[in-house]
Formats: sequence, structure tokens, C-alpha cells
Amino acid sequence: MLVFEVERNPNPQRKAFVSEILARAVAVVALDDQIEKRAKELVGRGVKALDALHLASAEAGGVDFFCTCDDRLLKKAKSLADLRVAARSPLELVQEIAT
Repeated sequence: MLVFEVERNPNPQRKAFVSEILARAVAVVALDDQIEKRAKELVGRGVKALDALHLASAEAGGVDFFCTCDDRLLKKAKSLADLRVAARSPLELVQEIAT
């Protein structure tokens, strides 16, 4: 999902910066049927389609945290009792991992 969104970014500087960061990833979660199924469940609960794919991918990757600057997505993600990843803003994430 991140690669997909980076490719859509019209700002060449941001695109290059994020591409460099993604190139350092030690693991990549590839879209599969399970992720698509989970994303559809999340869409049915009011999450936008691309956001649902991000959340479902994070769950599939077994990450501890899903970090976003999108306040609406953050609020929605935090309201999902069965979400298998902790949603945090960047500030919340820094505070949590620094303690």
C-alpha cells in the first residue's frame, strides 16, 4: 500500500524521500486474499478503502503500531475494538516507545 501511494504522489521530492525510506524496509507485506478480505470487513465498518488496506496490511504484518497523521483515520482505528494493531499519532508513538 505504501509503494502504491508513493507512486501516486505528484511531489517529486516527497516521492524520492519516501522511496528512500521504503527501500530500507526489512520486511514487505504483499497484498493477498486475506488482507483484501479483512479490508472489506473494515470498509463495512466505515473505514475508507485505502485506509482499510493499510490497516489490514499492518495487521497481516504483525506490527505493534500503526502510525498516522490522519486524525479521522486515527479516531476510526481507535474505535475498532477488534483491530489487531495499536493506532497512534506520531506524537503518541514517540511518547509510548520512549517510556
